[in-house]
Amino acid sequence: MSVEFYNNNAEEFFNNTVNADMSATYSLFEENLSDIDGEILDLGCGSGRDAKYFIDKGYKVTALDLSPVLAEKASKYIGQQVIIGDMKDLDYKDRFIGIWACASLLHLTEDEVFETIKRCHKALKKDGVLYASFKYGENNYEKDGRSFTCFTKDKFLNLIEGLDFYYRATFETGDVRPGRGNEKWLNVILKKG
Repeated sequence: MSVEFYNNNAEEFFNNTVNADMSATYSLFEENLSDIDGEILDLGCGSGRDAKYFIDKGYKVTALDLSPVLAEKASKYIGQQVIIGDMKDLDYKDRFIGIWACASLLHLTEDEVFETIKRCHKALKKDGVLYASFKYGENNYEKDGRSFTCFTKDKFLNLIEGLDFYYRATFETGDVRPGRGNEKWLNVILKKG
């Protein structure tokens, strides 16, 4: 189970991710937001790196993570309480101008990704923006006690076909953590219809 990995490796994970440079992706996400005031949900916030960025930019942020150990570390880092919860149980309605799901949905099965994206749609305000990132590829895999659901652009667009999202962008990036630049990620930006 992926959450056990994060509970058991929270210190190392925190230190390896908290300073990773996500500035280019933040810019693309913010360019698609229809409002500069409002609340952003950091879904699977990990170290709290991204929640802190959005808080520092003046957004109200709700941060959620399944790992209680990481949530405690992230709470201290961002200066507010991180909700310990399962993203599969997300139950907000018309609340957020944006949902940031960086390298978090990838630990769900494909069916769970679909159902959670449906819940994200419900949680977003009209014209709200969803950002998500996945390991790039066709084949899902397990490594070090974690499961990874991978996507290419076509595989992802097939998954969400029929949902009321406007497709805004997909783009590939290398891993921003030191020494991992050869790992490819698929990034997606969707807008609620």
